[in-house]
Amino acid sequence: MAFTLATWNINSVRLRESLVARLMTEQLPDVLCLQECKSPVDKIPTEMFKALGYHWMVARGQKGYNGVAILSRLPLTDAGDRDFASLGHARHVSATLENGVTIHNCYVPAGGDLPDREVNEKFGQKLDYLTEMRDWAHEAKPRKSILVGDLNIAPQEDDVWSHKKLLKIVSHTPIEVEHLAQAQDAGAWVDVTRKDIPEGKLYSWWSYRAADWDAADKGRRLDHIWATPDIASATHSSRILREVRGWTQPSDHVPVFATFDL
Repeated sequence: MAFTLATWNINSVRLRESLVARLMTEQLPDVLCLQECKSPVDKIPTEMFKALGYHWMVARGQKGYNGVAILSRLPLTDAGDRDFASLGHARHVSATLENGVTIHNCYVPAGGDLPDREVNEKFGQKLDYLTEMRDWAHEAKPRKSILVGDLNIAPQEDDVWSHKKLLKIVSHTPIEVEHLAQAQDAGAWVDVTRKDIPEGKLYSWWSYRAADWDAADKGRRLDHIWATPDIASATHSSRILREVRGWTQPSDHVPVFATFDL
């Protein structure tokens, strides 16, 4: 079974319902994982998505903040969620396709502005979240699994516009990169995007603060698709849809795609 998966921090699914529908119509991903839905599950606007063929949804939500959803044209079943770091946030949900592949959709905390847990509680929460992701993967030893989402870390030098200038900026600090690497190694997760596109600058997020995001091009690759080794070799055609950042009233993130032949 071949299927294409996309992950996108939508920054309010109700505000950007039309953008989700546009992506569904133009790109036809079989599975679309959304983060930062900012909506209770019963308020997610599913009718338009169902009309476009996305009849299945597994989601966790809360009013105004966080929230994750897996929308699918393929049948899937709810595989539960985990409250990493015991934050009480809707930041993880999982679902299993009929072929036995389990998809984990994650929204890692952004971490605030200061990369110091002694003065910034949010940064400590981010590190704790990643530590519990690591411990879970080490214990669960996931197989036939995909982990996607806004992981809020750009790990490689080519994942940011300036490695040197961002070393002390939250999302690219050495301690965050180390914590993300430990979580990745614990599950032996393969970074599918970088497997397919190993060289060159890659970004999936551009700040709203830039007067002209496209010309400034000060981006970061915060959004990721990982796969366990038993299925990673079946992935191809990874891409990041940069042009979506230029749509009307866009999210500051853009969708990341990969295709799986399983």
